[in-house]
Amino acid sequence: MGLENFTPEKWWAGIFVRLRANAVYTPTVNRQYEGELSDSGSTVNISELEPIGVSSYTKNSDITWSNTVSYSKQLRVDQQNYYARNLDSMDRLQSNVDLQNGIMDEAAWGMTKAQEEFIAALYSGAGNSVTSATVTAANVLTNISNMQYELDNANCPEENRFFPIMPYYNQMLVQATTGVIGHTGVPKLFNDSVLVNGYVGNLFGFNLLKTTLVNHSSTVYQMMAYHGSAIAFVGQLFEADIIKRESRFGVGMKALSVYGGKIIRPEAAVKCQVTTA
Repeated sequence: MGLENFTPEKWWAGIFVRLRANAVYTPTVNRQYEGELSDSGSTVNISELEPIGVSSYTKNSDITWSNTVSYSKQLRVDQQNYYARNLDSMDRLQSNVDLQNGIMDEAAWGMTKAQEEFIAALYSGAGNSVTSATVTAANVLTNISNMQYELDNANCPEENRFFPIMPYYNQMLVQATTGVIGHTGVPKLFNDSVLVNGYVGNLFGFNLLKTTLVNHSSTVYQMMAYHGSAIAFVGQLFEADIIKRESRFGVGMKALSVYGGKIIRPEAAVKCQVTTA
């Protein structure tokens, strides 16, 4: 028998962090209505005027007056997520890592991921659509060009167009183009000073953002490209506490996140069902 009993074990003074997807939806949608959020279940009413028609004028004739009509869109803030975790005092004192901050960081990512998946699932509200396709390197440029056409035809502004894509779609673009699309996503600072991860390039007017959070079931993906104003999102960390547990030695960490979203400009979003080959 050797001296195994005298061989010390070492513990790394850090916390292993799981791999995380790029969060690309929440930083690129319209969040200007967040100041209106008061509590969970509230409704944000967004007012708009009807299109005002222009009539031909004939000299020396009476004009026709019309009443102004207004409409409103309702944004429901009806989604809630929470976490609640215990941390025993003995675990905290005897650990060589910052367990408390590690738990809160992991929980914060879980809340962000839930919001990303919620926005990705709004694709059915897009007002434009492109024919479903099994995308390959041979037809991927036609697919994305068709999506550009739909937004162009809807008078959608050419700046601030975003297209979250899954890694497979990015691979097809890399194989179809040269020097336009990156193999690896990088952080990108957009015009509104929001830093977004996963940027792989700009093609056909779209800022392409690579993520594994595109809505999908097996090999069928519900993809959506949109202008930054198309999707309204309201989100807030409504309550966050670190409390002493009365019945034990330790603390409890809890937080409640409330949010809601809606495609308020359907004409500024386009969807396409894509199947991987």
